[in-house]
Order: sequence, then C-alpha cells, then structure tokens
Amino acid sequence: METPNNPAGMASLSFPKRIFFGLLRLFFKLLYHQLAWTYDGVAYIVSLGAWQKWVASIVPYLEGPKVLEIGFGPGHLQAALNQKEIFSFGVDESRQMAAIARQRLSKMGYPPNLVRGDAQLLPFADTCFNQVVTTFPAEFILNPSIFVEISRVLTDKGELIMLPLAWITGRSPLARLAAWVNRITDEAPKWDERFLEPLKSTGFELSWDILDFSTSKILLVRMRKSLLK
Repeated sequence: METPNNPAGMASLSFPKRIFFGLLRLFFKLLYHQLAWTYDGVAYIVSLGAWQKWVASIVPYLEGPKVLEIGFGPGHLQAALNQKEIFSFGVDESRQMAAIARQRLSKMGYPPNLVRGDAQLLPFADTCFNQVVTTFPAEFILNPSIFVEISRVLTDKGELIMLPLAWITGRSPLARLAAWVNRITDEAPKWDERFLEPLKSTGFELSWDILDFSTSKILLVRMRKSLLK
C-alpha cells in the first residue's frame, strides 16, 4: 500500500480533507513502521484478499538473473524470487519491515539478502542488477533522484518494473465499498494516462499495461534504461 498522495496538492483541499489526509498519512507511516506486524492483515482487508495475488503477478516479468527490489515490505516478493531461483536483493528503510521479511525468508530456508537504506542512495555498485522492481511504492518514487540511482545500478539493457496502482472492480456490495474507500483515500484514483507524465521525463523508455483479474485490475509499468542519457 502506498502513502496517499493528492495530485492537486494538500493546499487545494478543504480544511476537513486536509485533516483527513494528514491522519491517513500518519496511519500509513505507522503501518509501515511501528504497526508493521498488522500490515499483511490490513492489506488483505483493503484489497479483499487480492494483495498477494497482485504482487505475485509481477513475478513472470522478472527474469534476472540479478534483481533488486526497492521497498520489500514483509518480504513476499523476495520469497517468490527465491522460489524462482533468481538472485535477488532488497532495500527498505523500515527497520520493522526488515525484521519481518528477514524472519519470513529464514523460515523458508532462503538467504535474507536485505539491506536497510534509502532509495535515493542505493548501497550497491554500478551496473550490478539486470532488473529493479517495486510494488505499490509510496510517493517517493516520483523523486527524480530515485531514477538516477536506479539507472546507476542497472546494467545497460536493464529495466525498472513497477506496480504503482490497483483497482477493485467487482460488483458485489463489499467490492463496491472497498473500491469507494480506496478511491476516497487516493489509494486507487480514477485512471488517467497523465499520471505517467512524471515518468516520461526520466530518460527511460516507458511502456505500460493494465492487467485484469476477475474482480480487480492493476497497472504494470516497464521502464527500459536503453534510452537513458
């Protein structure tokens, strides 16, 4: 889950909405840190059980042989990459998430190649990864310095793969409620290709697709380094 981000800016919102989004930001910060132990449960509820299926859907696009995950969270994608026998590393700034992910991987018998760090200053050598992946990142991903760092650690033909957005599309009353909650919290804004404009100025060759599921859909973005200057 990503931190809610109002594209028009907090200043353009009414006072009650600014209070609401301020509290929501605080909740998501706590959820990723002090309340990290509740993360999987909350993600399951707000996605109506589709959360891990969404994350798993990116695995076929990851061929490695070396993959870096930015924002590994509870470590589900790290586990899936290990099951696929792909050499992977993960970086995340949350101490609590690192502990949860490390415990999960160790119990499964996989090496926890996890590093606490800032995506704006990746602690890895140049051109050492074939792919970088991030699923439902917070708004930090729009910082131009992130793409400079990603470009630095990618090989010449490397690519960044992102899952930035998901939508509940089911028609049941519960699905409609979940879709409404995600929409008003800005977790799942109405799709507009203009959302991709900040990514088009990064120098990467960009392509995107909508992946459909029975009661939901997600946005898949692929960014190749080949055109980066």
